[in-house]
Amino acid sequence: MTESVLRGLPPPDTNLRDLVTALLPQGFAKTVQPIASTTITTDTAGLTAGEVRMPTMTGPVPAYRAMPEKGGKLPVVLVVQEIFGVHEHIKDVCRRLAKLGYFAIAVDLYHRQGDVTKFTDNQEIFAKVVNFVPDSQVMSDLDAAVVYAESTGKADTSKLGITGFCWGGRITWTYCVHNPKVKAGIAWYGRLVAPAKAPLQPAYPVELAPHLKVPVLGLYGGADAGISIENVEQMRSALKAAGNTVSDIIVYDGAPHAFYADYRPSFRKEAAEDGWKRMQAWLKQHGVA
Repeated sequence: MTESVLRGLPPPDTNLRDLVTALLPQGFAKTVQPIASTTITTDTAGLTAGEVRMPTMTGPVPAYRAMPEKGGKLPVVLVVQEIFGVHEHIKDVCRRLAKLGYFAIAVDLYHRQGDVTKFTDNQEIFAKVVNFVPDSQVMSDLDAAVVYAESTGKADTSKLGITGFCWGGRITWTYCVHNPKVKAGIAWYGRLVAPAKAPLQPAYPVELAPHLKVPVLGLYGGADAGISIENVEQMRSALKAAGNTVSDIIVYDGAPHAFYADYRPSFRKEAAEDGWKRMQAWLKQHGVA
């Protein structure tokens, strides 16, 4: 964490009870309706789970956090949203991680730009919100999430991991370059090569590979219509050229984009379950668990 990120944030003894809010969307994003019958719902039994208003350098931002009710300081996993924002699926992922013993937190990284869960068209999400979200803002907000977790007294931020899906998959690769204190990252089908020039998102994983020191596990679908096997091989080559032997990329044959999204038709149970197991093993292997 850099000093510039920490400046402007409330001190660790901020009364977090006063920061509880209700700004995150409820349920699932409209663009993914109707919801598939395979949807997994994780209860809150034994957990402290819900929305908080997290301090950042530019004011409070809503986030969803979940953690075990009991126990000492917990390892931390940052959960980075899909393009659909912090809707019910991402909240459920936080609860799944909390059931495994983690302090899991998902920040509403589009908060300043708009609520994408109300849109009914993916292109509209990009055109009106996502394209206007700077990587620099996202990196700063994720840094602030680590500071927030530490300030609760419930988290051990020396054991820090990150995982993200779709849009959040690319952010996972990016944040692991930005913050070398992360011990492990797991990127689920995040773009590796820029589809077009985007000034607010200046570098994609294939360009960042020479600077990556954190072990990242990439989980990709062999039948992903938006991320080609050629792109995956480009990333593998970039990692190899950089001498990176600690990161790895797994490709699930026949799996489409969003194969972990159990609430969508793209869900593939076998690939999703294997990826979840690999994620747990990766976190343990690299000292987060």
